[in-house]
Amino acid sequence: MPYFILMLSFFILTSCSNIQEDKEKHTVVPKTQTIKISSIKELNELFNDLNYTSKTWNDGRREVPRIYFDKVGQDWKKVSHNIPVKEKKNIFFRLLGPLVLMSNEDINKERLRLQEEDIASTWTRKLALKYRVIKKSDSSLSPAQFLELKKRVDSIPPSLALAQGAEESGWGTSRFAAQGNALFGQWDFSGKGMRPAQQRKGLGDYGLARFDTALDSVRGYMLNLNTTYAYEKLRSRRLELRQNEEKITGWELAKTLDKYSERGQAYIDGLHNMMSYNKLQATDDAYLSDGPEIHLIKVKN
Repeated sequence: MPYFILMLSFFILTSCSNIQEDKEKHTVVPKTQTIKISSIKELNELFNDLNYTSKTWNDGRREVPRIYFDKVGQDWKKVSHNIPVKEKKNIFFRLLGPLVLMSNEDINKERLRLQEEDIASTWTRKLALKYRVIKKSDSSLSPAQFLELKKRVDSIPPSLALAQGAEESGWGTSRFAAQGNALFGQWDFSGKGMRPAQQRKGLGDYGLARFDTALDSVRGYMLNLNTTYAYEKLRSRRLELRQNEEKITGWELAKTLDKYSERGQAYIDGLHNMMSYNKLQATDDAYLSDGPEIHLIKVKN
């Protein structure tokens, strides 16, 4: 089916959080398998073989295979018009989901190690630089900065990431998604970003951040939420929920994102509608399979 080949050029994603940390301790990432796909039939057969279907999900199975692709393709916007809306959404969520979980897995590994590291270790300082707790000129962390680092190194609920990815990229059909794997509408003031058709006055020379892979886009999105001042409310609410031993959900954290968009509360309402209509809350219970990573490669039929 030709449209499937074009569809895969969008979702060639370098591969879905409340993943429990005890699972992260024992997770061993296996070797990668490469599987060539030339049709929707073959893709669905793979999903069936992996028990990664709408039926198994609706039956309560929350295990997600480690599927990943390479890049967002140029033709998805055109091809998506030939795909039923429900199918388009299922493809988007089913292929973005593993990327979200894989990114959270990396964060949870950092979090687990941070709990055991000394404040003065070289590794801790490097992580503090990554999460923008200290500057390069700082030789060490203060106790307050160490606590702030622990607050920032934490996962993002899959339901929130999936809802924002769909909202910000128009289900992956935006020009920025096609040209730069930009799924979350992150701004870039470095001069290297993708410029919008019309820049807003008074905001400087900005563009949309571009990423080498879709997985890099997910990682960048999570680092953005975990470091930027505008999302301090999200981090504080997440810490409060964790300290109270309450479930950290995308629905709850979405309430803090009035600064993510100029739409403010209307943006939050839109995320909640996205979660409700597409039943995304259940993805907060998803977890990665212990099976091998599966790299899907598109081939001509």
